[in-house]
Amino acid sequence: MRNFQNHLYHSIKFTIITKSNEQNNISATRLLLFIIISFGVSNIFRFNIFHLNEYFENYSTWSYLIVEGILDGSGIFIAGITGLFLLKKYRSVDVSFFGSSRSKSLLMALIPTVLLIVIGVQNKYGINVHLFGLIAAIGSFIYCIMEEYGWRGYLQEEFKYLKPVVKFLLIGIIWYTWHLTFLTDTTLGNNLIFLGTLIFGSWGIGQVATLTNSILACACFHLIVNIFMFNHFFNNAFTGYSKLIILFVSILLWIIILVKWKKDIKPGS
Repeated sequence: MRNFQNHLYHSIKFTIITKSNEQNNISATRLLLFIIISFGVSNIFRFNIFHLNEYFENYSTWSYLIVEGILDGSGIFIAGITGLFLLKKYRSVDVSFFGSSRSKSLLMALIPTVLLIVIGVQNKYGINVHLFGLIAAIGSFIYCIMEEYGWRGYLQEEFKYLKPVVKFLLIGIIWYTWHLTFLTDTTLGNNLIFLGTLIFGSWGIGQVATLTNSILACACFHLIVNIFMFNHFFNNAFTGYSKLIILFVSILLWIIILVKWKKDIKPGS
């Protein structure tokens, strides 16, 4: 355990402090700004400080749900975009919305969207389940894309030159900490499970980001996590094996696409 702690400390210390290759260093200023914006702005809307929820509730149910998701994710999105803008001033950044393939990114997003429409999403608003499947897909994708601009867009690029185990552990911990205000009613055990899930997710989605450089591709895997955990579109939304069908069909087809994506990448690109 002590050896791991020393390895973690020296990995971070070397990357932040070393001056021999300044472009590859982690900027404490960028990182602190990212944390302040992402936590500060998101919690302003999460705790409804400006009472905007009461205002948007006057509009249609589906639009309110989408707006609520946008407001909740606004902090991490603004922080991610800001961090990337500042990072690009010092070194090249590989990640973009479509990454290295627009067509494959769009195809990956289309798969769960079609499944949600065909299977349908049960809801308490009296909206047709297939129409609500489309609404849920659009709203959830917007939210997931906003989050991914922070985690895989900026933060993974900022930590790019750390050892993988350190990089994904740090991203997972920060990702979990940002979600803490969502978890006020959960037990310690559930929090530990969620922390472990996000650390594992940081590694898994991080591999997708490394291969594709695509925010949209990463958002697809993030969507699957949201279907199973903490998403107001999908509360008691499925019957029988519907949720598992969406999971297994999506991941199977995504793996096929990612294998093809990897084959299409030219050596050295």
